[in-house]
Amino acid sequence: MAADAVLLLAFGGPTRPEEVRPFLANVVRGRTVPPERIEEVVRHYEAIGGRSPPNELTFRQAHKLEATLAATGPALRVYVGMRNWEPYLADTLARMAADGVRRALGVILSPHASEASRERYMEEVEAAGARAPTVRWVGAWHTHPRFVTAVADAVTAALVTLPAVRRAAAPLVFTAHSVPVAMAARAPYVAEVTASARAVAERLGRTHWQVAYQSRSGSPREPWLEPDVNDALRALAAEGARDVVVVPVGFVCDHVEVLYDLDVAARATARAAGLGFARASTVNDHPLFIQMLAEVVAAAA
Repeated sequence: MAADAVLLLAFGGPTRPEEVRPFLANVVRGRTVPPERIEEVVRHYEAIGGRSPPNELTFRQAHKLEATLAATGPALRVYVGMRNWEPYLADTLARMAADGVRRALGVILSPHASEASRERYMEEVEAAGARAPTVRWVGAWHTHPRFVTAVADAVTAALVTLPAVRRAAAPLVFTAHSVPVAMAARAPYVAEVTASARAVAERLGRTHWQVAYQSRSGSPREPWLEPDVNDALRALAAEGARDVVVVPVGFVCDHVEVLYDLDVAARATARAAGLGFARASTVNDHPLFIQMLAEVVAAAA
């Protein structure tokens, strides 16, 4: 049956300093995360102003998607539900039901599938029970041409910040959030991240590229996906690279993992290694990304 709404699902983030610790408590609930790691992340938020923009950016994506659907069809209302902050997903589902929504198309704003980035969102929707709208999930979009082109546009904009004579030689380092190796083994996560990176590199005609991971947390005794982006930068410098472009292909909007882990920490690593550093923007509300969302919704409607 035809859908009567769209539900965008995202991670969420604190919007002011006093929300940081409650937000992190939500994120780590049920997980073994050392207290010192939590305090470290609090300091990261403090370094970027005590807030993170994913809520604002996700609503901007939603509003632009709704406007695009109104113009191109199907005209559907777009709702936003967050896993770890307001508006919480359960509250959004209840509001949708109160608005009379019965069948929604779900779009999880994580390009690559893993338990953390996909399954936990689906489980939370299922846990809402029969009173919530039925949610059907759109298809995979990690190599959708419009997503690939939006990321490629961001890489091109980053490259032009490097000295012109050195741009052609600058390697691209595509990053995604690290997850435990055991989790990755149960999902197509690594293959999908690599496919996205390869598609962008091919679109740009770049042959010197690699995938690295970032922002790991959890027990230091548990193996997580590697190489860490900082180790990758040091290795490139040791191999003789003069510059690098870091491309957060695993993220569709700016938040602390981009604004601190890349813009502050990875940039400092590059500087210490003697590397010129450029960071490609996330797609945020790039027009091609919004068009892509509209296309995957229309295809599933």
